[in-house]
Amino acid sequence: MLNFQMTNYKTMNYFKSFQEDILNLNIKNFEEKAIELFQLQARYNAVYRDYLIHRKVSISSIKKIEDIPFLPIRFFKDFPVVCGDHESFEGYYSSSGTTGTITSRHYFWSEEFYLKHSLHLFEQEYGSIKEYHILALLPSYLERKGSSLVSMADHFVKMSGSEFSGFYLYNYEDLIRTLEVLQNDKKKVILLGVTFALLDLVEVDLRIPPLDNLIVMETGGMKGRRQEMIREEVHALLKPAFGVEQIHSEYGMTELMSQFYSKGGGKYNIPCTMRVMLRDINDPFSYSNRKQGGINIVDLANFHSCAFIETQDLGKIDRQERLEVLGRFDNSEVRGCNLMVN
Repeated sequence: MLNFQMTNYKTMNYFKSFQEDILNLNIKNFEEKAIELFQLQARYNAVYRDYLIHRKVSISSIKKIEDIPFLPIRFFKDFPVVCGDHESFEGYYSSSGTTGTITSRHYFWSEEFYLKHSLHLFEQEYGSIKEYHILALLPSYLERKGSSLVSMADHFVKMSGSEFSGFYLYNYEDLIRTLEVLQNDKKKVILLGVTFALLDLVEVDLRIPPLDNLIVMETGGMKGRRQEMIREEVHALLKPAFGVEQIHSEYGMTELMSQFYSKGGGKYNIPCTMRVMLRDINDPFSYSNRKQGGINIVDLANFHSCAFIETQDLGKIDRQERLEVLGRFDNSEVRGCNLMVN
């Protein structure tokens, strides 16, 4: 077990060691890693430490992963949630927000780690990035600074090595022309788009060419640009317009260093570096006795900040242990990464 009488230098070395385990997907004992990380963060993350004190939680009382308290995600709006001094970190990612809302900040120890880790998670699901053209339709994210999604997509664009990969703002005609060029290409095409922009695209007076090699992947929500819709409604509009049988999805958020992917039906595979635990919707400190409830996420890639996040999303786990995001709690603001529950 980790020796916690650590200098800042030793803390940085621990980060490097933990980072290598994540990048090598060397997660042989998830619960042991999570407990070890909890003990580190409970001591060296000031925000999380104070939260545990207010909850009257003793660090020594945590023996299993179900005992670990999860930090409400709203804390990222008001405080630097980091282990150590955030001024020694490389920078931060910020969440999207409508006018007047306070955005979250997630400080990162190493952006290089985030990009490598994100690519590893993608390739676990889809294979080598070199097999794809990446077309990113992310206007609302491109219009502001500090988006982790834009950083990830930009990395994917570069690593694909394709001259056709790139970003599109509102230039739908250019995007359609690129799709036409790639109709019979041997590589697959991923159109990664924020939900409202994909809907805008299918409504413009332009013919979308049919592509047998096309994957449409939605991420984000309406960003206040359109009325919120449930996932089934969105997919029912997008599938015939693009001529695809399924709409893929990416589920991530500023406060997490890892992402989930769905290859259809909004059912997300849970990567080996994450675990989803569903809490009772009436008691945030208890777990649901059904496979449905508020989504708590353990993300080991958050080793530098807080790995135990209580989100404001509702979800359920199916028989194949896949996550389905149902919507948001009624008293929480609409976030970009989710569709509204019906």
